Amino acid sequence: MSQDLWLQNYDAVCRLAQEIAENIHERNRQQRTGGNPAKLNMTLRASLQKLKQNIAQLRETLSRASAQRRIMQAEADRRQNLVDDLATRETRLNASFKGDFSEAEPSRSSLMTGGNGSGPAVNPWLVNESEETRGLSFGEIKHQQQHIIEAQDAGLDALAAVISRQKQMGQEIGNELEEQNEIIDDLAQLVDKTDGRIKNETHRVKVLDTKSASCGMLVVIVLLLIAIIVVAVWQ
Repeated sequence: MSQDLWLQNYDAVCRLAQEIAENIHERNRQQRTGGNPAKLNMTLRASLQKLKQNIAQLRETLSRASAQRRIMQAEADRRQNLVDDLATRETRLNASFKGDFSEAEPSRSSLMTGGNGSGPAVNPWLVNESEETRGLSFGEIKHQQQHIIEAQDAGLDALAAVISRQKQMGQEIGNELEEQNEIIDDLAQLVDKTDGRIKNETHRVKVLDTKSASCGMLVVIVLLLIAIIVVAVWQ
């Protein structure tokens, strides 16, 4: 698996900073022994300028990768710490080169070991490394990052599917509510019509009852008259 390009560039900048530290130490030694460090000074000026540009390029590349989410936020923070430490050491190297002893001149051992002057000469800029990546090669770190990104992508896909399903269910519930409201409106109209019909039929029944009562009285009167006439005839 190919090595992460940013980490390759970072490692190259680390080596450049180590080379500058060694040249500053050699320049100072020549000054103390009466040598002519002019050539080394020219080399150091060019190297320090290149170091500054390379650090700026690392920052810019890291910023783009973080904004485009090509790396995890935790890894972006770790790399930002590495770049910040590089910038601090670049400032110290410049101060040492210019003879500004307000910042104590770093000895060759402190520059090569991270500032404590003890231990083997290791890359001083690989600091604050997480336990998850400590001891891993660049390829292994990249593979680990890709695995984490793939797991996150799978989680995001699952979340998107759940949200899509919930949206669909919401739409179906909304459609069902609209249909139920239409049914309720139809029932209300039917109840109103039925109520009107019931009132009309009730009124008709009352009218018929009244007419029936009047007809009954008339029949009674006619029968009484007939009975009177019959009685009169027989007498």
